[in-house]
Amino acid sequence: MRVLLTGHLGYLGTVMAPILTADGHDVTGLDNGYFEDSVLGPYPNDPPAISRDLRDVEPADLVGFDAVIHLAALSNDPLGSLAPEITHDINHHGSVRLAKAAKEAGVSRFLYASTCSVYGAAGDGLVTEDAPLRPVTPYAESKVRVEGDVAAIADSGFTPVFLRNATAFGFSPRLRADIVLNNLVGHAVLTGQVKVLSDGTPWRPLVHARDIAEAFRVCLTAPADVVSGQAYNVGTEVNNLTVAQIAEHVVDAVPGSKLAITGETGADTRSYRVDFSKARDEIGFTAAWSVADGAAELAKAYTEYGLTQEAFTQRFVRLATLERLRAADVLDDSMRRLGAVAR
Repeated sequence: MRVLLTGHLGYLGTVMAPILTADGHDVTGLDNGYFEDSVLGPYPNDPPAISRDLRDVEPADLVGFDAVIHLAALSNDPLGSLAPEITHDINHHGSVRLAKAAKEAGVSRFLYASTCSVYGAAGDGLVTEDAPLRPVTPYAESKVRVEGDVAAIADSGFTPVFLRNATAFGFSPRLRADIVLNNLVGHAVLTGQVKVLSDGTPWRPLVHARDIAEAFRVCLTAPADVVSGQAYNVGTEVNNLTVAQIAEHVVDAVPGSKLAITGETGADTRSYRVDFSKARDEIGFTAAWSVADGAAELAKAYTEYGLTQEAFTQRFVRLATLERLRAADVLDDSMRRLGAVAR
């Protein structure tokens, strides 16, 4: 299949592009390069690409593609709270505009990266795709709106699928340090301390970046009559863990590190455990990576590639990177690029 992958220069896209290519797909990226230089280790071999702001994509850009995989988003809750109108402009309106352009261009399949955080404060029970959606952040709210708006334009020639990813973890050449496992392992490697600022009790479902890529790979060719308009939780019940349990895996992965649960930020309202059986039963997807394996992988990569405190707190943090680009007049107040990325 000829596949357009938005966000191919991001944390997930950098992992996904080579997996899709190895599966025989002809992959073209689309990205505006916010995080192109957020690289740890060898520079990745990126696919051919269209350099474009998501909000500027036209149907003519999409003619000839069989599928669009849409990962690109402002994917950071602190940023969403700081600038909710920009989050909705890009994540909601930009995504729906992309889907409509894809349909107009004759693209038959549209795979959308949603999130399990749409379930919000769901308590201790396992939530399925039919559970009430209770987003508690602008980021999660934007995902809910896209799902509803894009599902409404599904028809016999246009198959949208919504993949509700659990919280991602694991090494990517374009790293993120502002997601829970990646962050805890980084602190452990750099300081010897595994520091949990909440009380450690909230539940989090986690999934490795490579497992997310595999789920999208499966959905590219799954029968349209099975997947059209469907949402699938992406992850595994084994990785439904409390933040304290996640931290304990980090202690095991980083010899000599010590656990400190400070509770200084209090209880987190985002707490949910997720049922992933629908993806297993309907499309045959099973996540392979455990949190323990991911913590060990990250600790090894951070050490081997020489992770520094400055990179950990600045280059690999989404909000810090965007603030740097704005301060350098690379981005305007609407997060549109004004020039070359500051390196």
